[in-house]
Amino acid sequence: MKVSFEFFPPRTEAMEARLWAAIIALEPLGPQFVSVTYGAGGSTRERTHATVRRILQETDMVPAAHLTCVGASREEIQQVARRYWENGVRHLVALRGDLPDGGEQAGLRADGYSCAAELLPGLLEVGDFDISVAGYPEVHPDAASPQADIDYLKRKVDAGARRVITQFCFEDETILHFRDRAMAAGIDVPIVPGILPIADWPKVARFSRSCGATVPDWLTRLFESLTNDPREHDMVAAAVASEQCRGLMAEGFDQFHFYTMNRAPLARAVCRMIGIFPQPDAPTEQAKTNNVA
Repeated sequence: MKVSFEFFPPRTEAMEARLWAAIIALEPLGPQFVSVTYGAGGSTRERTHATVRRILQETDMVPAAHLTCVGASREEIQQVARRYWENGVRHLVALRGDLPDGGEQAGLRADGYSCAAELLPGLLEVGDFDISVAGYPEVHPDAASPQADIDYLKRKVDAGARRVITQFCFEDETILHFRDRAMAAGIDVPIVPGILPIADWPKVARFSRSCGATVPDWLTRLFESLTNDPREHDMVAAAVASEQCRGLMAEGFDQFHFYTMNRAPLARAVCRMIGIFPQPDAPTEQAKTNNVA
């Protein structure tokens, strides 16, 4: 069983402390890699660089930096990729990125890449990166149709992607259907379900609806009465996420990507519940904290 974790770069010192506490807590689980997101239009570029560099220098984990097309020229993006390669980063997550309110023409430059399928060959010109791409079990909002979405995913894989990390989804059947359709289209790289442990139900519900992820009625009923009981909320959240993982494991999945929201306890609990434990020779959290201090 392999797991990976996603973090986002901090905006303040307090957020950086929380992020690093999460990194220290999750490192002993031996993740395959940890990804660091890239803000809309490259807005967190330097913070992403700094977080990736620190993970590379101060931990034994493999960082995977997000790179997007929006708001940058091809040369600017390749400069970023060269900088990562020179710093020893070998894993990337290649994405188009969210478009600004002005739409596609406002976000994608004429001298840039128009989509992730175009971005991949440019990145591979810089170095032999291990590149992950995104997949959408419920179809990308900009896709013309479900089949067009799968056809585009195939383009990304043909361009050199080595794995597909899915957008989070709360229904196993949706992920299984997506996998079946991808395999039927000849997509033969690993499909890694994205799992979102629900640390803050109101926030997750709002975010899910804004990005087109279905919130099942059973999930709403389960969480709507828990907002004033944080401990029970977390117990339910861990049970829901681990049950989803176990259901997918029974269908042959052996890799999961956890969207941590820079919070470790739920991700650690879910990993433990699916049989992933801290490695015996890993430094303790206290020892890592002392070393950082």
